[in-house]
Amino acid sequence: MSTQISLDQVKELRDETGISVMQCRKALEDAGGDKEKALILLRKKGAEISAKKSDRSLGAGIVSAYIHSNGLIGSMVELACETDFVAKNEEFVKLAHDIAMQISATNPEFRTMDEIVETDKAKAKEIFAEEVVGKPEELKEKILQGKLDAYFKERVLLDQPFIKNQDLTIRQLIDGFVQKFGERIEVSRFSRFNVGR
Repeated sequence: MSTQISLDQVKELRDETGISVMQCRKALEDAGGDKEKALILLRKKGAEISAKKSDRSLGAGIVSAYIHSNGLIGSMVELACETDFVAKNEEFVKLAHDIAMQISATNPEFRTMDEIVETDKAKAKEIFAEEVVGKPEELKEKILQGKLDAYFKERVLLDQPFIKNQDLTIRQLIDGFVQKFGERIEVSRFSRFNVGR
């Protein structure tokens, strides 16, 4: 027996996500009317859509900057997409600004995990190896790997929790916009500036 989904439920989910009415209704139906489950289903679908579009070429985008109110910290980000139509969309422009703000606030060193070189991994492993001294041998490697994963997750932009909604990573935020616009979107590059450093 299917759950009756009200227009108010669909509207609420659409207002929160910006995703089409049809996709919101389907997610709510699949989740039995549970909004939180529907959000999870939409995020999962967004990641699937994003993966399918990963081989499309990026021919447009925007450069966005954020300067903190004290004027001492700022950042720039290049957010790429497939078409000018999306690049000029107000929501896309806001997304780029939010990512620039994220970069200013969190100071990521890497865009993705793939950018972390072996020397960075070796240095981090050396530091955390001291913290597992005295731990049971059978747990040392697992504890060390957990510490390394947490350390690098904080330094990889796409894996960081979004400062405006800690339930989303930057990757999930972008995946939601891929789902919304139907185009591949990617952070091409970024830079952060801090006066005196």
